[in-house]
Amino acid sequence: MEWRLFANLAETAGTKRVTVEAAPGDTLGDAFEQLLAAHPELEAEVLDESGDLREHIRALRNDTDPFRAGEGFGTTLEAGDELALFPPVSGGAR
Repeated sequence: MEWRLFANLAETAGTKRVTVEAAPGDTLGDAFEQLLAAHPELEAEVLDESGDLREHIRALRNDTDPFRAGEGFGTTLEAGDELALFPPVSGGAR
C-alpha cells in the first residue's frame, strides 16, 4: 500500500509517496504505524501528546475520513485502497 502525503507533511518526509507493507486485512492503524516507522520525523506533526491523531490532521482512505465515517485506525484495509495524510488547509480571498 502507499500513503500520499500533502503540503508540509510531504516536505517533512522528503517525499509525496511512501510505500508500506500493509496488506488487505490489515488495519489503517497498521499502515499508519508503518508510515511513522519509515518517517519518524512525521510523528510530532501528526500525533498529539497522548499519541492520538491531531485534531487538524486528516487521514483518508479512498477519499473518506474513517475517523468520522468508520472505525478510525481500526478500519480494515482492502486491495486497491488509497491512503492519504493531509495537514490543515486554509486559504481563500482576503
